[in-house]
Amino acid sequence: MPKLTPTSYNELVKKLRMFGFEGPYGGGKHLYMVKGSLRLTIPNPHRKEISIDLLTRIIRQAGITKNDWIKNEV
Repeated sequence: MPKLTPTSYNELVKKLRMFGFEGPYGGGKHLYMVKGSLRLTIPNPHRKEISIDLLTRIIRQAGITKNDWIKNEV
């Protein structure tokens, strides 16, 4: 089974858009993306790689399974 790998900020945003999120929008210290009533904070404003641990937390909050995330390539 393929595993999650660290990802860039741009790849994170592209994939979240594939899953129906809109944005990113500015707000306070962090950007955020929206899907319906769900508001997902996007960390890492300096656009460095996002670690596997942080990526796992983001996709869990977004309601996306690891398998769905991995099989939907950008």
